[in-house]
Amino acid sequence: MDDLAWFTEVVREHSTALVRYFARRGPRQDAEDLAADVFATAWRRRDDVPREAVLPWLYRTAGFTLANHRRKVVDLPVDEVPETGAVRVGEDPELSALFDAELRGALQSIGERDRHIILLHAWEGLDGEELAGVLGISRSGADAALSRARKRLREAWGERMSF
Repeated sequence: MDDLAWFTEVVREHSTALVRYFARRGPRQDAEDLAADVFATAWRRRDDVPREAVLPWLYRTAGFTLANHRRKVVDLPVDEVPETGAVRVGEDPELSALFDAELRGALQSIGERDRHIILLHAWEGLDGEELAGVLGISRSGADAALSRARKRLREAWGERMSF
């Protein structure tokens, strides 16, 4: 298969997943542009994309793309500047609709890496080799990271239970 045919198939097969990935993690109006950035990177680095694990590679690249997007300087009036360490999960309308305030608080308290792992598993359906590919670690490392993230979420949830 030539490069253009391969790339066309990758975009056709994975564009919806990438747009959803970004829509769940940031402003929906940016989701398609960010997905396009990931595909542009995939095209430029097409020789580096593992043909047997395209989606994990795309998710890993999406994570870097989103991090870079969030680092862009945004001018905000002083009264709108978030507190240090403010977490974007609370701003996610999809997460807010799916979970009550206690679970959002538990997710916010477990740390960004654990939250990233939990959401890749829960929202994107990744585990095993795919999760390892996104995280850039071994399969056993990914399994252990998911297990630790789940444990921390259970502990945070237990600490927040008020009934």
